[in-house]
Amino acid sequence: MTNKEIYSRTIGFSVRRLLFDILAFVIMAALAAAGFFIAEKTADKGLIGLGVGAIIGIIAVIIMLRYVSYTFKAGQIAMMTRAVTTGRLPEDVIGEGKRVVKERFATVALFFAATNVIKGIFQQLGRGIMGIGRAVGGDNGESVASAINSAIQVVVAYLCDCCLGWVFYRKEENAARATCEGAVLFFKHGKTLARNLGRVFGMGLASLVVIGGVFSGIFYLVASRFPATFDVLAKEMAGFAATSETSVPEFLTDPSMLMLGAAILAGIILWSIIHGAFVRPFVLTGVLRNYLESGMDDIPTEESFAMLDSKSSKFAKLHGQLG
Repeated sequence: MTNKEIYSRTIGFSVRRLLFDILAFVIMAALAAAGFFIAEKTADKGLIGLGVGAIIGIIAVIIMLRYVSYTFKAGQIAMMTRAVTTGRLPEDVIGEGKRVVKERFATVALFFAATNVIKGIFQQLGRGIMGIGRAVGGDNGESVASAINSAIQVVVAYLCDCCLGWVFYRKEENAARATCEGAVLFFKHGKTLARNLGRVFGMGLASLVVIGGVFSGIFYLVASRFPATFDVLAKEMAGFAATSETSVPEFLTDPSMLMLGAAILAGIILWSIIHGAFVRPFVLTGVLRNYLESGMDDIPTEESFAMLDSKSSKFAKLHGQLG
């Protein structure tokens, strides 16, 4: 199957993720707005109400994403992996994807335990690269390290998904060993996988400019119909800064700039949802193919694990648990 065919057959997961993420975003926004208006009307403390409502909304979203959204993401990766490694997919892609996820990870806790280990390994290795950037950057070492860290976080997210795909592929092995194999693959075939970086960053930047820009504009037009709300927020922000003797960014006390900032933030959040649901899986299909194919003919052995034992304590700990 071609990358395009795989993407089109698994896009059902993306649609479900998008609908669920939008619902979560609406719930968070509604709780924040409710907190603002209730506190403003009852105690003239709209800013505090906004904060409380936003915190409650964020907690609700985290719970929802943890217990529902993970199934769609993991199921999509599982089916992409099957398509790449076998060249075919079942008729009921969604149902099979959910079944495979539950079969491989009997509980939500096991799934997040595996993904957290994968992420921890790659992030720990990334910090070593940041250290090199900080050392060679001289006076600008922190800026260099910060730029490297931003790039690493993007790459790590894709590597985590690819490593999770490898765990699905190596279904005859336990998840811990498959995770170790997946981490080693990147370092054994780094040059092969590096050719995907242009696609990763190029598509990400393009989608941010187009999708983020369009929705920021839409949100600004909507926000401009409620100028009084931003007048109140800016006034309360200025009052908070004065009474607490705390310095706040100037744009937070300017209603017009606050409105623009809120629109941009909302646009970026919606971009993140749409990008994660549709653009990122499209890019991941090609990255995952290169990753899996590089390892299918050269499966890491026990001896190859030693190359990472000294570079990542998390990897060494997981390796040691294999017995």
